[in-house]
Amino acid sequence: MSLSPELLLHGYSVGIFPMAEHRDDPELFWVDPKIRGVFPLDGFHISRSLARRMRKCGFSISINQDFASVVDGCADRADTWINSELHRLYQQLHRSGHAHSLEVWDESALVGGVYGVTLGAAFFGESMFSRRTDASKIALAYLIDRLRRTGFQLFDTQFLTAHLASLGAIEIPRVQYRQELEEAIKLEADFVAALDQSAEGVIQRMTQTS
Repeated sequence: MSLSPELLLHGYSVGIFPMAEHRDDPELFWVDPKIRGVFPLDGFHISRSLARRMRKCGFSISINQDFASVVDGCADRADTWINSELHRLYQQLHRSGHAHSLEVWDESALVGGVYGVTLGAAFFGESMFSRRTDASKIALAYLIDRLRRTGFQLFDTQFLTAHLASLGAIEIPRVQYRQELEEAIKLEADFVAALDQSAEGVIQRMTQTS
């Protein structure tokens, strides 16, 4: 299956997403789970240990500073669904303003990150990676804080993993997901809005709602 960026966005808009069997498989297929993973934007669980880590780790956070490297980091594992065709498509969506990354840095080293696709007020989380302890958890904390403060209504995680569930993600039926998706894509949100995202501020806002 050959996809254009426009067809890819249409797929997201109706509740499906593409995957490859593995990095070397040139073929893509659409996925439409009966049960969908989502992250309630007021449901992120920030533990005391994670809060301490965020305060003391010295990591810095950026958005869209190195989108390609975040996708590379997500694909840098033994088993990945991100093939070269998807990598190309995500780069095109990034250039058109429909795909974004959040990076976690330890000085000049990229140690974690997350990326996803946006339509209206829906954020479709694609993948994340971590090269330091808790870097992916920290990325999610900053990401959810950004989504909440810039107008997003839906954070789609596609599937629910044990890691995501431990942080507050849940599963909902396909019909409910499509209803929430239909409402979210009608609204506007601005992922790249300028924000003050200090570690202490993120912790306080997450603690107030979790």
